[in-house]
Amino acid sequence: MKVSIITATYNSSKTIIDTLKSLEEQTYSNIEYIIIDGASKDNTLDVIKNNCSRVSTIISEPDNGIYDALNKGINTATGDIVGFLHSDDLFAYPEAIEDIVKSMSEHNTDAVYADLQYVDKDNINSIVRYWRSGEYNINKVKDGWMPPHPTFYMKRECYQQFGLFDLKFKISADYDSLLRYLYLNNISMSYLPKVTIKMRVGGASNRDIKNIILKTTEDITALKNSQIPWFQALANKNLSKIPQFIRK
Repeated sequence: MKVSIITATYNSSKTIIDTLKSLEEQTYSNIEYIIIDGASKDNTLDVIKNNCSRVSTIISEPDNGIYDALNKGINTATGDIVGFLHSDDLFAYPEAIEDIVKSMSEHNTDAVYADLQYVDKDNINSIVRYWRSGEYNINKVKDGWMPPHPTFYMKRECYQQFGLFDLKFKISADYDSLLRYLYLNNISMSYLPKVTIKMRVGGASNRDIKNIILKTTEDITALKNSQIPWFQALANKNLSKIPQFIRK
């Protein structure tokens, strides 16, 4: 199966070298690597062209934020499976994509997810949080559970059938989309109990109090869209993060 991997970039020259290196090292051969750049003003595009031989497509033009860029990537993709590798993130080991495809094939599922490590932005070997996802159950989604979105790989036909990211959301479009795929449409899922992605800390959703408030508001809207009682789900979703700081 062909795997389309999408990276959205904007002035990402300081971090994307690790992203590219981890993609370059993947042992799986049938990868379509798509870069959607928001017309970067630094040397992001030069770094990409000089450090990754596996790029299939580069689109560089202004966009309306990361979810708009990711939607462009999905619409450009031709693979059987679609996943995202953000420009602050990297694959945890060279066989990650190979294991993702194997898991989906062996379990015959629409999607797969795995575990994730948050790492220090200046030292990718220093683990800050460990998101151990655990086995999937649709009832857990109703109680606030969600898989780490950067580890989530889904068949392209599911995006075509159930829709892309809703651009009304500025921060929580990934949560809204996962609720749509998992809870409203009950896609089949397999769990890969390995850390496939390392994510640098300091994402947009937790950058300041304004973004935290916006994320909370958008999470509530996403839950209401899926007809899930929001108070308990949101409380459980936030409380579930505490063990991630303890189990590293």
